Amino acid sequence: MKKPVQPKKPTVGTTGHSWDGIEELNNPLPRWWVWIFYATIVWGIWYTIAYPAWPMIKGATAGYLGYSTRAQVAEDIAAVEAANAALMTQLAAADLKTLANNPELQGFAVNGGAAIFRANCSQCHGSGAAGSGESGLSAAGYPNLLDDDWLWGGAIEDIAYTVTHGIRNEQSLDSRWSEMTAFGDTLETAEIDAVVQHVRAISGQEHDAAQAEAGSVVFMDQCSGCHGEAGEGNRDVGAPMLNDAIWLYGGDVESLTATVVNGRFGVMPAWGEKWRVGTGLDQAEINAVAAYVHQLGGGE
Repeated sequence: MKKPVQPKKPTVGTTGHSWDGIEELNNPLPRWWVWIFYATIVWGIWYTIAYPAWPMIKGATAGYLGYSTRAQVAEDIAAVEAANAALMTQLAAADLKTLANNPELQGFAVNGGAAIFRANCSQCHGSGAAGSGESGLSAAGYPNLLDDDWLWGGAIEDIAYTVTHGIRNEQSLDSRWSEMTAFGDTLETAEIDAVVQHVRAISGQEHDAAQAEAGSVVFMDQCSGCHGEAGEGNRDVGAPMLNDAIWLYGGDVESLTATVVNGRFGVMPAWGEKWRVGTGLDQAEINAVAAYVHQLGGGE
């Protein structure tokens, strides 16, 4: 019978940890590993001295190398702006009506306008410009810019004006302006219900025929001055068409009733740099975003 093999006694000490007869040896780290560890400590100290690192009351230490990622980004932006300076000058002075006759400038404007739109307009109109109908936007009142139903005009110069001055805001004195009357205090409930049914009738929706007929009289007296006798709308005052299937706030009975009772007063900010000092768009940028929106599919 073989004698049991006796474990060799360790030549190094233990850490004092033992479990189920197994002891943890206190083997020293390899010297090469230790020296690399020390080197990383020295390198880390040097790095915090050479580059911006230590937070101060205002800002941080600059580092003796004077390197700054923000400065690098600023240089890159300046380089791009310098490369595009000639095209930006052309775009700022361009006649938007004839912009499409210059394919190079048109392409530059559309690509630049797409970036401007995503940065400044997509929060309301959606990244795909579908407005309130876009997935992820739950609130009503943001126009779809992909269709050909325009409140204030869809020609490229109309779009540029709207971007510059906005709608019903207190920034620009030249903003597009109109106000829908809230009829909740002037019309009886039966009249409101009737005119809602009339609007559903002229827009081709399911409706109560008797109420719609009565509502046509109310519509002619109270609504046709802005929306037109047939509900065709009026771009001069931003009155939407009511005889199609496109709705800004909803075409169901509940939404239409709320519109008639309370009125609507959608606001768009003015984006011209005169009205948004420091954060506004210059003329070239306005022309670019107008060109982008115009070519999305609904431009006139």
